[in-house]
Amino acid sequence: MVAPGKLYVVVVMVLIATISNSVSADPDMLQDVCVADLNNAVKMNGFACKASFSASDFFFAGLSKQQPTNNTLGSIVTQAFVTEVPGLNTLGVAMARIDFAPGGLNQPHEHPRATEVLFVLYGELDAGFITTANVLVSKTIKQGEIFIFPRGLVHFQINNGKGPAAAIAGFNSQNPGREDIATSLFAATPPVPDSVLSKAFQISNQEVDAIKSKLAGTS
Repeated sequence: MVAPGKLYVVVVMVLIATISNSVSADPDMLQDVCVADLNNAVKMNGFACKASFSASDFFFAGLSKQQPTNNTLGSIVTQAFVTEVPGLNTLGVAMARIDFAPGGLNQPHEHPRATEVLFVLYGELDAGFITTANVLVSKTIKQGEIFIFPRGLVHFQINNGKGPAAAIAGFNSQNPGREDIATSLFAATPPVPDSVLSKAFQISNQEVDAIKSKLAGTS
């Protein structure tokens, strides 16, 4: 019999493999492997291939441990994208781990290049996304359950439980990208004009400046 923890990992990997093989958001690969040469100065859609590679290029242990969540949002995201796992280059798949303190929030954000499958390792999360018609689609998800976030739509997760929570995310892109909505608007460089933000959010310039000061350095 497979232990529950190992079974969850198997389920996640099957989901990711299914997504990658069926609806990859990245271009199809043209060779067995193309391990990313992250130091190559050539700019292209993806990364150039290294001349040689090893098993370490296909290995990453960063998702195996709980990470500290003692920050303002009470959550931390650990990426396993092509930038962390060069062997993912051209394979059209990536993962991430999100750890939550009680009350922790993975703030509203979107992935411009990938659909996301979220699998709850433990705890309980309220998860949701907003459609382009401004409809909120949300659900409480528990250990062993999944929720889907369509590509490019703003989404979030929050831990409303009394204990910590963690989830594994699978993406159908080697580099899904991430744009945090609040940070993008209030901590951009150069800054978005106060007049734009005050009119869009129907708040004063002073309130805009107060939010900008709180988010300074988070981009």
